[in-house]
Amino acid sequence: MSDQPPAPTSEPRPFKPALLLGLRSRCPACGEGKLFARFLKPVSACSHCSQRWDGHQADDFPAYIVILLLGHLLVPLMIEVNAALAIPLGWQAVLWPTLAAILGLAMIQPAKGAVLAFQWSRRMHGFA
Repeated sequence: MSDQPPAPTSEPRPFKPALLLGLRSRCPACGEGKLFARFLKPVSACSHCSQRWDGHQADDFPAYIVILLLGHLLVPLMIEVNAALAIPLGWQAVLWPTLAAILGLAMIQPAKGAVLAFQWSRRMHGFA
């Protein structure tokens, strides 16, 4: 009997299909199981293929992605709206932060799913 761990498989894991599944909050390994148990908490393992998801290390990267995308979406939108319409400053003080919060909440889970799919496809952080 050998005490050696099994050799990791070098089977390719294509990034694009994994990314598309991660964006839809589906398991990048099989495409069938859910990726999240709660809003941002991944399941410990896929219910369909048993792929473990509790060892991921996404940390703050999904939030950085969302902040970067929001800045690139909202700043040009604010400039164009202010150039085209004369919205009072009080309304803008409510409109833009509310829009940023709604878009941020809508984007954070797909961003985290994409980061997890990237890590899985590249065999990073325990996804060997």
